[in-house]
Amino acid sequence: MAWPPGLLLLLLLLSGRAPAARSRDFTAKDIVYLHPSTTPYPHGFKCFTCEKASDNYECNRWAPDVYCPRGTRYCFSQHMMKASGESVSVTKRCVGLEECLSTGCSYIRHEEYKVCTSCCEGSICNLPLPRNASDAVFATLSPLSAAPPLSPPGLATPLGLCLALLAQRGLAAAATGQRW
Repeated sequence: MAWPPGLLLLLLLLSGRAPAARSRDFTAKDIVYLHPSTTPYPHGFKCFTCEKASDNYECNRWAPDVYCPRGTRYCFSQHMMKASGESVSVTKRCVGLEECLSTGCSYIRHEEYKVCTSCCEGSICNLPLPRNASDAVFATLSPLSAAPPLSPPGLATPLGLCLALLAQRGLAAAATGQRW
């Protein structure tokens, strides 16, 4: 006579002969295994990204959901519009500091267009479009002095060398009680 599988399990549980489940603590290793990092690198972020979309809706709607590459830190938006304010094209992307140093609006008089550019720091912060001088700004979460250096580490600039030498000379003079 064959025992139904459910009845056999019930009898094993009632008799106390069922194999005991081993418990163990959930560790950080388990978290990493089950929930890998949500960013491909530390401080990874995303920006809306499009090239010459017809308007903001079309740009944001079809923007790929990917992380910005290393070496970028800001989200860039460029909005070209007619004198009436109607959008002509929208470009958004991930950029480095250099591309954010000339934000603002300019006029292309012979074509009667206005182009406004803005940059921001933070994941998908470039949702809205710059439309005027109040919107076309460079908005950062931290002071620019905290930004990574523009030149590769180890390459000293002449100004940096001068400042380091002056600081060193001032410390040496202070230690010996001399004025320099």
